[in-house]
Amino acid sequence: MDGTDTTLAILGLGLVTLLARAFFLLPARELPMPALVRRALKYAPLAALVAIVTPEVLLTQGQLIDSMADARLLAAIAGALWFAWRRGILGTIAVGMAVYLPLRLGLGW
Repeated sequence: MDGTDTTLAILGLGLVTLLARAFFLLPARELPMPALVRRALKYAPLAALVAIVTPEVLLTQGQLIDSMADARLLAAIAGALWFAWRRGILGTIAVGMAVYLPLRLGLGW
């Protein structure tokens, strides 16, 4: 690719990104959305978080962990128990890290 092709590619990608992000801001009035879609969108952030965190907790080098002696798994369990008890996100993170760090740094799990 020469400089012209690179410039055109960057401008094209920028335009596509701008249009994709501004799609909901461009119309003068709110776009009608079915109630089912509105309800489903409420769960999208949680689904994205679970999709990112679950493989990180349950997999090591692409393989399922085979032992409970894994700091990530025990920290996730502790965090889940805290959340079930108190329903607080900050406490969930704090408890998970309070379990994870000593196991990872202290015991080398």
